Amino acid sequence: MTVVGVGIDLVDLERVRVLLANKGEKAMTRFFSERERSYLATKTDPAGHAAARIAAKEAVYKAMQSIPGARSIGWREIEVSRDADGKPAIELHGLAARLSEENGGLRIQISLTHAASSAGAIAIVEAS
Repeated sequence: MTVVGVGIDLVDLERVRVLLANKGEKAMTRFFSERERSYLATKTDPAGHAAARIAAKEAVYKAMQSIPGARSIGWREIEVSRDADGKPAIELHGLAARLSEENGGLRIQISLTHAASSAGAIAIVEAS
């Protein structure tokens, strides 16, 4: 495996709370896939989980920037899910998936965290 890129992002939870309060469904639809929205809907206070997913998407986006054309990847083309063991995982769609295929299939490792005031993520993108 060759490291294509590393990305990191930190998101303020209060900013996400305000975004969700002011923009509601419009913000949810802009940033999250249907599966992500369904997951967030199960949370009493989704802000921490939403912020961690926004951080993850941004970290993956940053890690993919060495790939030509990656600057056009959209928010919903990077989806945060869980693998069979329950660990956070990334699924790519649309342009992101196409760029992955064109580069021999990318492997993305992701780590998420959130605390009382912030959420963060780090992503490592590898190619075979």
